[in-house]
Amino acid sequence: MHTVLIANRGEIAVRVVRAAAEAGLRSVAVYADQDAGALHVRLADAAVALPGTTAAETYLNVDALLTAARRSGADAVHPGYGFLSENAEFARAVEAAGLTWIGPAPETIEALGDKVTARAIAREAGAPLAPGSPKPLADAAEAEAFADEFGLPIVVKAAHGGGGRGMRVARTRAEVVDAFTSATREAVAAFGRGECFVERFLDRPRHLEVQVLGDGKGSVTVVGDRDCSLQRRNQKLVEEAPAPGLSEEQRTTIHRAARDLCAAVDYRGAGTVEFLLGADGTLSFCEVNTRLQVEHPVTELVTGTDLVREQFRIASGSGPSFTTTPEPRGHAVEFRVNAEDPGRGFLPSPGRVEELRVPSGPGVRWDGGVEAGDTVQAAFDSLAGKLLVHAGDRDTALARARRALAEFHITGLATVLPFARAVVDEPGFSTAGFAVHTQWIEAELMPRLEPQLRPAPVEGPALRRFGVEIDGRMATVGLPAEFLAALGSVGAVDPAAEETGPDEDALVAPSPGTLTSWLVEDGTDVAQGQDVAVVEAMKMEARITARRAGTLRRAVEQGAAIGAGAVLARIG
Repeated sequence: MHTVLIANRGEIAVRVVRAAAEAGLRSVAVYADQDAGALHVRLADAAVALPGTTAAETYLNVDALLTAARRSGADAVHPGYGFLSENAEFARAVEAAGLTWIGPAPETIEALGDKVTARAIAREAGAPLAPGSPKPLADAAEAEAFADEFGLPIVVKAAHGGGGRGMRVARTRAEVVDAFTSATREAVAAFGRGECFVERFLDRPRHLEVQVLGDGKGSVTVVGDRDCSLQRRNQKLVEEAPAPGLSEEQRTTIHRAARDLCAAVDYRGAGTVEFLLGADGTLSFCEVNTRLQVEHPVTELVTGTDLVREQFRIASGSGPSFTTTPEPRGHAVEFRVNAEDPGRGFLPSPGRVEELRVPSGPGVRWDGGVEAGDTVQAAFDSLAGKLLVHAGDRDTALARARRALAEFHITGLATVLPFARAVVDEPGFSTAGFAVHTQWIEAELMPRLEPQLRPAPVEGPALRRFGVEIDGRMATVGLPAEFLAALGSVGAVDPAAEETGPDEDALVAPSPGTLTSWLVEDGTDVAQGQDVAVVEAMKMEARITARRAGTLRRAVEQGAAIGAGAVLARIG
């Protein structure tokens, strides 16, 4: 293995580029048009364009990725996280092309990626389990029948995928049908498959994780555990290691279950086994993420392990560099710095990073995907980077976090930093009064967060592509939009153009994204406050409600890409 193509973008691509350099490996970045000047492209040894502006055209395009690998001379592929990282068909295609897949075997991804199958494997391995459906639901009626038998609340989950997407909680029987419909729709949009299953929902649960490394031959090493309970919309914002407040019995239970479950499938590479811990002390297996996690650095900091380097070792056939669980040294906390506005319900807030000054000093680490002048793109994830602190104990780590968060300076777009600064001072997040759970942010903290200034609109793709003839052959070239604008090219953005505000009858988009679904027909009479459409932005689904009663007339088609403030419909 000498050249690694990184089938990803942003912060994780930067992370893999740096690990490859330290391992003596050549790195190849890939990029969508709007990522042509991105940090991961600038740092990699080589970069290959994936012409297009959407995830489907670029980072989810298997043929384009394999072509990039072939053109660049890569002999291995690292998928990062998200996109195709847990796609068994992509892993199989990589191996069929004669390349090394830096991850679990395709059969393992299939078995553990199907959460229904994963639950069966977990049951055989003796992992703790809450009641759940033994197979995907045929329809909403089956979800209602489960609720009638096992009681409420229940949670409907996508059988494939992860990251909190395709997951809906129903606390009353009247909510079950909508939970099934919404989870199924989001699962199709996120993972291309809509199968869902149902579980008994644990009230006010903590989210626990166990990091493992497997050699692919039945030997699995537990690296450590984490707590990832601070979430919004079932997606994590703050993670820490080791998980605080666990009894020795609870820690032993999740470590043993994770090891035995992964050993049962001859797990290869880095993976994470997730559990929920209910307020009543009930432990339940949740899922296995067959990839590197966003929060892997907190485990690295307390164990002295480089998990990406371990992935390289295992993929090359050497196996992990250790086989016993390291004793954790101190405590580490990670704060995701997302381009979202907590005061507006964590509304996505893509934009250009005008200024960026990250903290430093003892025990502070910044894993960034952007620098000043870069853009957090609306088409992709909202993660700009991750701020990590490490200290001898949890209280010292939180004190260090307060200092580091106070030093952090970023302008040009809204971020979750005000939330992070607030949460480290919350009694419920303190070591003595630790009481957070997966709904704690929405229930306790979000109502007290103030909105930030809206960022300036994000410009279009960084490249414009044209067909040109070179030496008698047609070729495609991409030129920066700024260059074309300077030349006065037709179609260049007019910087003097001003947007006109929508009329009072207009229903507008709260952020850039995609209108994934209309919930009412064109010409329908709607009531004030009624949900009428669903918009997806930066992996988050938001419902659009009517601000007034009247007849709705659509202005855009389902599936259309939209900008912030775009008129979706008018209600007259």
